[in-house]
Amino acid sequence: MRYPRLALYGAAVAFVWSTSVLALDARVTGIDGEPADNIRHYLASMTAGDYSRDRLTHDIKQRAAKALKAYGYYLPSFQVVLEGKPDVERARIEVSPGKPVIIQHLEVSIEGEARDDKTFTQALEAFPLHEGDPLRHAPYEGLRSRLSTLALQRGYFDATFTRHRIEVRPWQNSARIYLTFDSGPRYRFGDIRFSGSQIDQERLVNLLPFATGEPYLADSLAEYNQRLGQTGWFRSIGVRPQIERTQPVALAHRGWWEAVDHRPAGGEAAVSGSEPLLSADAIVAARGVGTEGPPRVPVDVSVIPADRHQFEIGVGYATDVGPRTQFSWKQPWINADGDSLDHALYLSAPEQTFSGTYTMPLENPRRDSYELQYGLKNQDNKDTRSLEASVELARRWTFDNDWTQRVFVHATYEDFRQANQKGQVLLYYPGVSWSRTRTRNPRFPTWGDRQRLSLAASDTVWGSDASFLRATLDSQWIRSLGSDYRFIGRTSLGAMTTPDFDKIPPSLRFFTGGDRSVRGYAYESLAPTNADGDLVGGQQLFVASVEAQRRLTGNWWGAAFVDTGNAFNTWWPQDLATGAGLGIRWVSPVGPIRLDIAHPFDDKESSWRLHFAIGPEF
Repeated sequence: MRYPRLALYGAAVAFVWSTSVLALDARVTGIDGEPADNIRHYLASMTAGDYSRDRLTHDIKQRAAKALKAYGYYLPSFQVVLEGKPDVERARIEVSPGKPVIIQHLEVSIEGEARDDKTFTQALEAFPLHEGDPLRHAPYEGLRSRLSTLALQRGYFDATFTRHRIEVRPWQNSARIYLTFDSGPRYRFGDIRFSGSQIDQERLVNLLPFATGEPYLADSLAEYNQRLGQTGWFRSIGVRPQIERTQPVALAHRGWWEAVDHRPAGGEAAVSGSEPLLSADAIVAARGVGTEGPPRVPVDVSVIPADRHQFEIGVGYATDVGPRTQFSWKQPWINADGDSLDHALYLSAPEQTFSGTYTMPLENPRRDSYELQYGLKNQDNKDTRSLEASVELARRWTFDNDWTQRVFVHATYEDFRQANQKGQVLLYYPGVSWSRTRTRNPRFPTWGDRQRLSLAASDTVWGSDASFLRATLDSQWIRSLGSDYRFIGRTSLGAMTTPDFDKIPPSLRFFTGGDRSVRGYAYESLAPTNADGDLVGGQQLFVASVEAQRRLTGNWWGAAFVDTGNAFNTWWPQDLATGAGLGIRWVSPVGPIRLDIAHPFDDKESSWRLHFAIGPEF
């Protein structure tokens, strides 16, 4: 049985090979540019073996003529030469296009309320055809499509083309274009109806980017959908305009905003599933019979609550801390007000942390909230021993420019030993921070930046065990050149002034060195030392880094970098520790995996240090 099957397979291969050999190879002369490309496009689907020689010649001329009409050539002539015997291997088409048809009369207008809509007037102003120009069909069809799309996006659901024709007179070498678009009235947003929500309706209303009675805009529905998604309250979200209609209009299907339920006036939904999508030829809209003022579009908002308890486990490794594990428990909503609760447990050899955040959204849940943070942290790293308990109450604002401001009051109790200094301190300090993170392609950003500025102050006047003023600034940038080059720059600055440095716990002192600061040096190994050479930490910090990456192949990248920085007590540092090296990056399904080898120029005891980490830069 094997041989017949092989014979059948060979025959099939021979057949495919023979038909591909006979596929038409068309060579066009006499005209170039877009018209010639369009002829080749029209002929690309032809297979020479499917035609007799006479029929092939006839169809080539027909298709070429149709291709040229799109560019205004209505009276072309062709000379077709078929090469190859007995099978046609190629065709040479000599084109005499003749004169293009010239637009002698152009009448394009908009009627109805859209006549005063700037978006529609801009579409007309951008129309590239004018009287005296050669006729081209694509801009005409593009304008029709553009006006149809704008009507759907901006709520002109009664719109129609009262005139839409092109009159071509080849014998006079002339064309006339007539296009009249009657938009009818612009619909307004009607009642907003909610279903399925476990959150108080008032919260959802506060997120609306539009109000009942405002002009309809599909972008507003998309923005509302996005806002609801950003809350984390819902697993599924549907924001759909409900249009009752009685008369059809000719509009093109263009996007998701056309997904409306087909409802007879005053009736129940007539169809479901994929059928509610507007067709390419028609949309039905109510004429507002029996109502006063502009017609309105009710909006149905249907949601499905997110899972109340969400768990996540992460495992990683870095040379700074060795193996690390993180367990998170998130409750995206715990009551009808939309309050949320997050807990995280982080475990590594030098550090173990348990933390939680209780978030209470305010009138604008997406931008304004109170946050209650609490945590326990144990650290045992080189010359540092610390057990810390903290609680923080913060007011959070997110502005239109994506900057987030937090005003907080922080309380921390820390039992610590840093080198030969020991202490048990209770600190109360207010502060403020501003931060912003922007990124594209979060798994492996090709563009992004992260900024954070924080200020905090403590004083014994209000019962704190130490007085200090502390400020930090972190900035990181990612930019790309084409698709194969990527550049990363970052800097960190820190400064603290205090008369009670011996009472300042390790969590507020400055240290640097390691995978995410100065490579080539061990984790937090750079800081001022005492007479015994033990690290005591610093009151100032400076770190800077520049890294260039180049794609090697696929998801593999090479990297070269230079890092410099130190922690110190007197500004400016006498010595900056500098490390440089090479690395490799693999963009894995779980994020980038980074392997670096760095040389520390200021550490005589170590010539090279290996750094390994998993996860994006930010």
